[in-house]
Amino acid sequence: MDLGIIGLEFSGKTTIFNAVTRGSAHAGSFGGLEPSIGVVKLPDNRLDRVAELSSPKKITYIETRFLDFPGGLTVRDEGPTAAHLAALAQCDALVHVVRSFENDAAPTERPVDPHADIENVNLEMAFADAATLERRQEKLEANLRLGKADNRDAEQRELELVTRLREGLDREEPLRAQQISAGEAKILGGYVLLTSKPLLLVINVDEADASKAVEIEAEYAQRYASAPGVEVAAMCGKLEQELSELSDEDAIEFRRDIGMEENGVDRMVQAVQRAMGILTFFTIGEPEGRAWPLPSGGTALDAAGQIHSDMSRGFIRAEVIGWDELVDCGSLPAARKRGLLRTEGKQYVVQDGDVMLMLFNV
Repeated sequence: MDLGIIGLEFSGKTTIFNAVTRGSAHAGSFGGLEPSIGVVKLPDNRLDRVAELSSPKKITYIETRFLDFPGGLTVRDEGPTAAHLAALAQCDALVHVVRSFENDAAPTERPVDPHADIENVNLEMAFADAATLERRQEKLEANLRLGKADNRDAEQRELELVTRLREGLDREEPLRAQQISAGEAKILGGYVLLTSKPLLLVINVDEADASKAVEIEAEYAQRYASAPGVEVAAMCGKLEQELSELSDEDAIEFRRDIGMEENGVDRMVQAVQRAMGILTFFTIGEPEGRAWPLPSGGTALDAAGQIHSDMSRGFIRAEVIGWDELVDCGSLPAARKRGLLRTEGKQYVVQDGDVMLMLFNV
C-alpha cells in the first residue's frame, strides 16, 4: 500500500511523516516534486499474541509506504499541477494532515481553522478531478461528433459515465461517494482522480490537547467519517515525533505519565486501513507468523492467492479460527479438539482477524 501525505502549508504533514516512519525528513517547501518515502511495518498486537503460541522464527507484519510530497497544496483556480497529480496517482489512499494547533510560522491570514482547511483541500481535489473529466468529455464528444470514435458504443458509454461523474462533483459529491460499478471503475482505470481515493483526515492537535485526541477524533468523525471511504484520526504530530525517537518502553511510560494511553500512530494506521476497506488475516507456523492484507469481502480463495498463486490454483480448503478464539484455546491442536477450527471452502468470506491454514495441492 502506498499512502500519500498531503495538506496545506504549515499543517505539520512532514512532522506526521516523521512520527509514522521514525524518519528525519525536513519540514517546509521544496522546489522539486520527489516525495520523501518511508516504509513502515504496521504493528499488530493480535499477531504478537497469536505468535506466542507457536514461537515462530520470524514475525512479518504488513508493510506500507508513506510518501510525503514536498510543499503544501494551495487552492488555485487551476488546481494542482499535472506533475503533482502524476505523483499523487501512484498512491492507493491519501492522508490529509489538518492543522489544529497554533503555528508561529504560519501567515497571519492563515488562522487555525481545521474545518475551512478540510473544505479547501476537498475543493482543490474536486477542481482537479472536474478538470480531468472535462478534458476527457470534450475529447469524447469531438470523437463522436466527427465520427472518429474507434468503438462508438464504448465511447458513448464512457461519455455518459464522465458526464454523470462531473454532475456529481458539481453537487459536491466526491467520486468515492458516487455509485461506480466494477465495469465503470475499469473504464476509469487510466484516469488520475483524487476524490476517488480513500481519504484519512489526520487532525494534528496542539500538545496541550494531546491527551484529548480520542475525544477530538470522535467529534470530527461524527462530521466527516459518515461519508464512504473517509476516516478520521487525531494526534499531536510534534509529540508523536518526539516519542518515536524513544524506545518503545520509554514511550509507553511517557504516554502513561501524561494521560495519553493510546498510540496516535497506531490509531492512524488502523483508520487508514478502515478507509481503504482492508482487513487483516494471519498465518502461523514454526518458520513464520505473518499478517496479510485483504480487501473486505475477499474470499478464502482470494486469501490463498495473496499468499501464493500456487495455493490459489491448487486450493482444497482452509481451516479457520478467529485469533481471539485461538489465543483462548492456547494452541491449534486444542482448538481442533474443541471443534473451533472450522473447515471452509473457497467461497468463505474472510473476517478481520481470522487465522487461516491453507490446504492445497499442485
